[in-house]
Amino acid sequence: MALLDFAFRWAHILFALVWIGHNYANVVKHPSFVPLNGEASETERSAALEARMQREHGTFRYASIVVWVSGMAMLWYRGWLVDALRLEGPYAVIGMGAWIGTLMLLNLWLVLWPHQKKVLGFVPAPMEERVRCSRITFLSSRTNTILSIPLLFFMAASGHGLHLFV
Repeated sequence: MALLDFAFRWAHILFALVWIGHNYANVVKHPSFVPLNGEASETERSAALEARMQREHGTFRYASIVVWVSGMAMLWYRGWLVDALRLEGPYAVIGMGAWIGTLMLLNLWLVLWPHQKKVLGFVPAPMEERVRCSRITFLSSRTNTILSIPLLFFMAASGHGLHLFV
């Protein structure tokens, strides 16, 4: 059974690097917000570019699900899930990390991705709507990037005695 815990842990770490790495790379590559201006032609996008964009955005979105499921599975397997989610006792610290991760997952799937599909042209939308959605995706992406800092703190602190001070 230790093998199962090992698999959950490594899936959690590996896919977290993909998900958070994508957020970090997005901030580094595009540190300021530049809204769409409507000048780019839809016909300029090649099929290869379209496929790469679909693959990249799919990879980091589905990585978020693997991270969340593997994290919850580790808490469940160790018998900590209920106390962690209730923020009780020594599991309150890792529970805060779990709640922040849940918030990030919901932000990605319920706010960022529906608007990002319009910005990228995966879903037809008028240019005014795409411009509006570009601001929302910018803020939503930055929110997840900023939330990853306390998330990582609570994950690391849960195993290094912070719960002794709670």
